[in-house]
Amino acid sequence: MTGSNAAEEREAGALLSFRDKYIASQHFAELYREGMDLVEETAEYLDRAGRLESKRLAPQASIAYTSESIKLTTRLTQLASWLLVRRAIAMGEITASEAHTHRHKVTLAAQSSVRAGCFDELPETFRKLIGESHRLYGRVLRLDPLLSEGYTALAEGASPISPQIERIKLEFPAA
Repeated sequence: MTGSNAAEEREAGALLSFRDKYIASQHFAELYREGMDLVEETAEYLDRAGRLESKRLAPQASIAYTSESIKLTTRLTQLASWLLVRRAIAMGEITASEAHTHRHKVTLAAQSSVRAGCFDELPETFRKLIGESHRLYGRVLRLDPLLSEGYTALAEGASPISPQIERIKLEFPAA
């Protein structure tokens, strides 16, 4: 093994260690609870108050509400799936390598921030839930490479300081 390969393996091992430590940490537990609470709060809103509020909207705003609710539920479904897979790893129910198989893999993609034309006419609670879902999804999107395949990118020639930059972004998320 060359010195270069040994260094890459140490870096990959450090990232794996970070992943293992993070998903067993209080920080992950708080992220998990925050995500699942948002899923529950949104589901309750959409089933109760949101349903009533949406019936009072003008036709164009009603269309915007429907469109935004589809995007919101899709985003939260992806978020919940990602959190559940990471929790399963932390609980020892699956391994990290199993999490990358087709059966368990959750692929996160950047979400469009384009809002419907009548967005300001939507109920305030609904807009708040959309904003919270974008904020939390963004945090998870930044965290995902570190917990999933970040060590692969390092071995493929990514900058050796990329993992440290990602850690800083996680510790100091934009408000």
